[in-house]
Amino acid sequence: MLLEIIRLKRTYRNIARLRQIVYVFAKHGFGQFVEQMNLHRVLPLTKRFKLLRPSEDVAYTIPERLRLAFEELGPSFIKLAQILAARPDLITKPFADEFKKLQDEVPPFPFDEVLRIIQEDMKTSPESIFEDIQPRPVAAASVAQVHHATLRDGEPVVIKVQRPRIQEQIETDIAIMRAISSLMVRYIPETEVFNPRGIVEEFSRTIKRELDFTEEAKNMCRFRRNFSQYPHIYIPRLYPEYVSRRMLVMERIEGVRIDDVEGIQRMGIDRKELALKGVDAYFKMFLEDGFFHADPHPGNIFVMPDGRIGLVDFGIVGWLTPDIMEAIATSLVALVKKDFDTIVEQYIKLGLVKEDVDIEEFKREFKADMIDFLIPLYDVTLAEINLAQYLDTLLHIAIRHKLKIPSDLLLLNKCMLILDSIGRQLDPNFNFISVAEPYAKRLIKSRYHPRRLYDSLQRQWDEVYEFSIKTPKQLRILLRKALRDELHIRMTPIGLDRLIRDIDRSTNRLAFSIVVAAIILSSSILTLSGTGGRVFDIPLLGLTGFAVAFVMGFWLLISIIRSGRL
Repeated sequence: MLLEIIRLKRTYRNIARLRQIVYVFAKHGFGQFVEQMNLHRVLPLTKRFKLLRPSEDVAYTIPERLRLAFEELGPSFIKLAQILAARPDLITKPFADEFKKLQDEVPPFPFDEVLRIIQEDMKTSPESIFEDIQPRPVAAASVAQVHHATLRDGEPVVIKVQRPRIQEQIETDIAIMRAISSLMVRYIPETEVFNPRGIVEEFSRTIKRELDFTEEAKNMCRFRRNFSQYPHIYIPRLYPEYVSRRMLVMERIEGVRIDDVEGIQRMGIDRKELALKGVDAYFKMFLEDGFFHADPHPGNIFVMPDGRIGLVDFGIVGWLTPDIMEAIATSLVALVKKDFDTIVEQYIKLGLVKEDVDIEEFKREFKADMIDFLIPLYDVTLAEINLAQYLDTLLHIAIRHKLKIPSDLLLLNKCMLILDSIGRQLDPNFNFISVAEPYAKRLIKSRYHPRRLYDSLQRQWDEVYEFSIKTPKQLRILLRKALRDELHIRMTPIGLDRLIRDIDRSTNRLAFSIVVAAIILSSSILTLSGTGGRVFDIPLLGLTGFAVAFVMGFWLLISIIRSGRL
């Protein structure tokens, strides 16, 4: 175990960061988990006693304490929590709901750093590009901050600048997260159900894309093309000559946030029509483009004075394959018809059901759960159906049945919930279905287009051809291995690793106890012999032995108590 920690230390460029992470988790009541993973060894001896003290957050639940710990650990962990907030299938609903409370707002970094980054990335002075840059940022988040500026030709723009050294910090934190996730699976096997390694890998992929502003620039250009024929949706113009990995310059949009109802009223804009325009644009993304803006919180959606809706911040996007778009459309039409059998079939068709599941049993149980949860839908009209609530309920039924849900589908679900909230804020009578139905019917109708049918037949023929070519060769290889006695069956014993660890731990404790007993016996013999100097009329060597035995015995007792296995 000591070698494991030594190896862990060599992995990191910043051992101080590892110590900080371990200390913060211990402080917020996760000392037992820290100790189980042997990470307490990275702390100085003076701080290890924190693990033995009661948590400062005893009044809080475990999800609340984890949120507080993530909040204290800064940008990487805040971003991780925000991603996990959209993955209740991985971390359960109580943790996801708690992580939604985390706000990505931090103090701004100095304006001098902004100027330095512009100078380094553009290879020229900021004054040669901008007539003016407002020193005070209009927004400051954990990854970047935004400043208003004016180009030399007088064009008002927005500059998005990445935080100094944020990439190095996040890379260090990801390395630490990877190591900790491996230790969690090794030393606390019950955490494997949450797939900690998978969570870290998904976070790594997402945050690395968000840290590269050239990717955001590509997303902006794609959205601008997709909405070029939509006069009521506006995507700001990008200035590609002023784009790098760490900075991005775009056209400044004038207007008010979409949740500023009073500001919208002052501009004399019809709120009902505005809600329809916004959701219509998102259903175009969901069911036509297969590419959507995945962070539609009110701060990223503006209402312009002429009634257009402006979208900003394209760092987080979602992709939907044609199969997923068609399944969503089919499910929407099935919802209108109250056809739950079709909805169940769509889950199976998308491959969300695990291979070892009995399909017929799954159909029966899943449909029964849907009818139980969604029976009120049988008694309401189309206009009364709350689609976002419906999708949220379906998501939690899917989680209950341990379905494998793609991250993009969960992003879509999150978007639905946010858009439903914004739509109802603008128009209390707002309903998703009336906007979604035309797109759904159009997409379903397109599946019978001759070109679509031809492509489908071509794909199926290619699969049949590939199967017929490969199967004989694979059978020959299998038969040859069987004849040579080279055919092996791999078995994975479940729980054996944990049994070995428990036996190893018990053996270590037994050996430790024998050593303590031997010290006590030796000290007793030395005490009875009466040789050497005395303290309180007890031989010094004997007294020293008793003291050592007491400390070691107390340490063993604490270890057993903390393991919860007396």
